Amino acid sequence: MPAVIIAQETPRQAEVLRLLELSDAYAASLYPAESNHMVDLSNLEKPEVSFFVARRGGDTVGCCALVDAGDGTAEIKRMFVDPEARGLRVGKLLLQALEVRAAQLGLVAIRLETGIYQPEAIGLYKAAGYVERPPFGGYQPDPLSLFMEKPVHVA
Repeated sequence: MPAVIIAQETPRQAEVLRLLELSDAYAASLYPAESNHMVDLSNLEKPEVSFFVARRGGDTVGCCALVDAGDGTAEIKRMFVDPEARGLRVGKLLLQALEVRAAQLGLVAIRLETGIYQPEAIGLYKAAGYVERPPFGGYQPDPLSLFMEKPVHVA
């Protein structure tokens, strides 16, 4: 079985765009538009974004972004694993890569917003040490959203 390799890459690639489209469709199937807090491709290409791609063999199987907020924190955005690659621990590997990057950047905390109808994602974050917190940044309270945070530990 080929290993899953995580690397920082540009999001503007056909395989990544396919994952982002799958992510959009999945979120739209679970939540109304006002509860979807996706960032678009142009925002993923900004200098304050570290974008990661997971590959297994020749296949692109996952992606995620770490968006530096400029205040010592960063937010996880666009974390998505191809449904055909679920169970391969791709999400865990992506999360670990984001956390390493956050430490490299000298950040103090990583934050995220996820939906309440995504138990697998919530389980991944809780297992990695993320805890619930109130809305942050420009988010408003939303009964369909769960906000989480984890301190960054510099090795």
